[in-house]
Amino acid sequence: MAGLKSTFPYCHCEATALALEASLFHTMLKQRVREFAPHYIELYRMREIRLSEVERTESEQMTAELQNALLIHNPNAGNGGGARRRLLDQARHIFATRGIDADLAETTGPGHATEIAARAAAENRGLVIACGGDGTLNEIVNGLAAHQNSHRVSLALLPGGTANILAKELDLPWDIPKAAEKLVHGTVIEIALGLATPLEQPEKKKYFLSVAGAGPDGAIVYSINLGLKSRVGILAYWWAGFREVFRYKFRHFRVISGDRKTDASLVIVGRTQNYGGPFKITTEADLFQDRFEILTLSTQSGLRYVSYLPALWLNRLRGTKGVEFFKSDAILCEPLDANPVYSQIDGEPLARLPVEFRIVPRALKLLVPRKPE
Repeated sequence: MAGLKSTFPYCHCEATALALEASLFHTMLKQRVREFAPHYIELYRMREIRLSEVERTESEQMTAELQNALLIHNPNAGNGGGARRRLLDQARHIFATRGIDADLAETTGPGHATEIAARAAAENRGLVIACGGDGTLNEIVNGLAAHQNSHRVSLALLPGGTANILAKELDLPWDIPKAAEKLVHGTVIEIALGLATPLEQPEKKKYFLSVAGAGPDGAIVYSINLGLKSRVGILAYWWAGFREVFRYKFRHFRVISGDRKTDASLVIVGRTQNYGGPFKITTEADLFQDRFEILTLSTQSGLRYVSYLPALWLNRLRGTKGVEFFKSDAILCEPLDANPVYSQIDGEPLARLPVEFRIVPRALKLLVPRKPE
C-alpha cells in the first residue's frame, strides 16, 4: 500500500509536465500559424492568379482560332423556322460576346450543307456551327473532312433535329442559347471519324461521326418516308422499324475484322454510346478514342428482334444470347449471296454491301464543352 501511495505524486507530476508541454506546444503552434498564414495565403492567391491567367490566355487563343465563323442551319430539321431563327440570333450574340462573329447560311435541300461546309473550309473559316439533325451534321462533317489542307475548320453543334446523337454524347442542352453558353467556354479537340466505303461504288464513300450499321437498321433508313419524318420526327423511324419486323428477311452477311469472322443479320458500328432515340447500344464506345465498338446479332427471327427490346430499353443487351460486342478500328461487311443488304451512316442511307468501315484518326476538330472539374 505504501508503494502504491508513493506512486501518486510521481504520476501527478508527470501529468502536470505533459499538460505544460501541450500548452507550450499549442502556444508555439498558434504563433507559427500567425507568422506563416499570410505567406501561405499569398502563395494561394498567386497560384489562383496564375491559373486565371492561363485560363484567360487559353480562352483568348481559342477565340482567335475560331473567328470568322459560319452557322449552317437546316430550317426543315426538327420543325424549325422563325422561332428557331430567333434562338439562333441569341446564340450568335452569345458567340459574339466572346469575339466569335458568325454569319448565317441556311440549307435549301439534301447535300447543300456539304457544299456550304466545303466552301467554308476553302475560305479558311475558323469555325463552322451546325444547327440541324444528324443528317445535316453528317453532311457538314463530310464537307469539312473531305477538304484536306493545312488549315482545318473546327466544328460545333447547336441541337436542332430529330435525334441529335452527338448532343447527347456531349451532354449539350437541347436549348440552343444554353448550348451556345456551354460551347463558348469549351475547348477544341481532335477526334477520329469513321469512313464507310462501298466497295462496288467507292466514289460513294462517306465519313460518319456517330454510328453506322448494316442489316435491318439499314433497311429501316432506306424505307423512311421523308414526308412523315418531317411531320413526326423520330416516330417515323419507329413506324418504319415496326413494318420491317414483319417484312424484312434478316439475311445473314459476313462481318470480318482481322482474323475474326462472324455471320450476322445486324451490325452496329459505334463511335458513340448513343444510338438513337432513348437507346444506347455500343455503351463502351468512346468518341475520343480511335476505335469502334461493334455489335453483331445472329438471329434471323423478327420476333426474336422484338424480344430484345426490353433488354435494349434497360441497357442489358450485353451478355444476351446471340449478341456479341467487340472493338476494332476496321471491319468489312460482305453479302453471302446476291440478295441486297443495305447500310446506313448517321441515320442516312449509304449503299448495299460490301462496305468497309474504318477509323480515320484526327480527322475532325470539334468544339466540346469543358468537363466540370
